[in-house]
Amino acid sequence: MADEYLAKYHDPKIAAERLINAQVKKCTTSGFVTGLGGLLTMAVAIPADLTACIFVQLQMISAIAVLGGYDPKDDEVRTVAYICLTGESVSEALNKMGVKIGQKVGTKLIDKIPGKLLVAINRKLGGMIFTKFGTKGVINLCDLIPVVGGVIGGGFNYATTRKIGKIATKEFLK
Repeated sequence: MADEYLAKYHDPKIAAERLINAQVKKCTTSGFVTGLGGLLTMAVAIPADLTACIFVQLQMISAIAVLGGYDPKDDEVRTVAYICLTGESVSEALNKMGVKIGQKVGTKLIDKIPGKLLVAINRKLGGMIFTKFGTKGVINLCDLIPVVGGVIGGGFNYATTRKIGKIATKEFLK
């Protein structure tokens, strides 16, 4: 795929942008079509869409790596590709690892909070979340208008695939 785009556009950055556009269209269409069924088909549609979209996104990342002169079979390149798939640059992912270490320390501090206080907080927050999302949530709209589910699914796939493509370009076409 990388060779096809490079032969057609001759510049790796332009080829990568056109490739991203094509893959975004595929994922957006997939998300729209699988979202049309709403809640009735969600159990089958979401895993199918997720699998198809991840395949297309990994294919896109691999092609961008090839455009940058990298071998997608190399373990380091694969690791960077998987990080790109999360929607983060390598530096963002490494920073978050530091945050997770900090969160573990914070968890130990939370263990010292009395149980009764946590129960009271959960009851209060649970009630607010239920009233906010239980009657006016996106899921209710999807029940009423199936096309909304398609728009949401397609929009989500559009945004994530575009972001992943941009990150892959940043990582592999320096």
